[in-house]
Amino acid sequence: MSDIVLKVKNITKTYSKKVVVNDLSFKIFESEIFGLLGPNGAGKSTIMKIITGLSKMDKGDVLICDKSIKKNFEKAILNVGGVVENPEMYENLSGRANLEYYASLYENVSKKRIDEVVEIVELQDKISDKVKTYSLGMKGRLLIAQSLLHRPKLLVLDEPTNGLDPEGIVKMRQFLKKIAIQEKASILLSSHNLAEMEVLCDTIGILKNGELERVYTMEQLRADREKISIKVDFPNYAGKLILNKFGKIPLSILKNTITLEMGSEKIPQLTILLVSNNINIYSISAVKQTLEDVFLGTINKKTTPLLDFDKRRNNE
Repeated sequence: MSDIVLKVKNITKTYSKKVVVNDLSFKIFESEIFGLLGPNGAGKSTIMKIITGLSKMDKGDVLICDKSIKKNFEKAILNVGGVVENPEMYENLSGRANLEYYASLYENVSKKRIDEVVEIVELQDKISDKVKTYSLGMKGRLLIAQSLLHRPKLLVLDEPTNGLDPEGIVKMRQFLKKIAIQEKASILLSSHNLAEMEVLCDTIGILKNGELERVYTMEQLRADREKISIKVDFPNYAGKLILNKFGKIPLSILKNTITLEMGSEKIPQLTILLVSNNINIYSISAVKQTLEDVFLGTINKKTTPLLDFDKRRNNE
């Protein structure tokens, strides 16, 4: 049986003759946390609305647990839970009453299951209180509890940490990781908090103008985000020597400092090259890029190679 929970196949969406999502494809595997990054207007929310059935695509298809939302919408969408477009809860009811109401909309959601989701999001002490007394973070946790009632295989969350304080962000991260493991649920989320995405997600997809520019697993990102910084006395000449030796690698020069996009294993070769050509080296070090560096570098480039993300897993 395939461990692919979500398969987005060449979807396109146009609003008022403007292409918002353009021939976009990606996959999410079981228990994987997949983060969508992109500037405002890149198409993140539109993609999530299409996946959750809140918007129709013009072309393409979405398969959830191998079921097409075009051909078999009801069975496909039963595998989905989501918090998209700031859904409202019943403020004058308790958290438990809200969950009991939403549980009644599904078949076979027991009181035991309600207790389980309350425990997952750690609202046991407040679940009998009215929702209007909840903090923003508690309301977010209640919404996630609601979305888990029917044991979905895919959880779709649009900006789940938006507006939370640092403690709330940490708690949300803990809940989502627990859900992925304990519930064996895949999670698709978007956020503008790049530092948080870096520690939360297994895989990052970077969107630009409705197209998926790049997909990174965090392992690949950590291995592929090293730079070398060298301070020398003749930077332009040194830069020419480096390009002649190593080819057209990304290189920038600021005053006497050269920054290269290459791994630290090249430092010995660089040192030998520059010293043998009478270039004085005042410092040389490896510098780690952050996800923010990679994100900004990707969206500011005209073209970026798309990683073959099918290779994230050896099997489908």
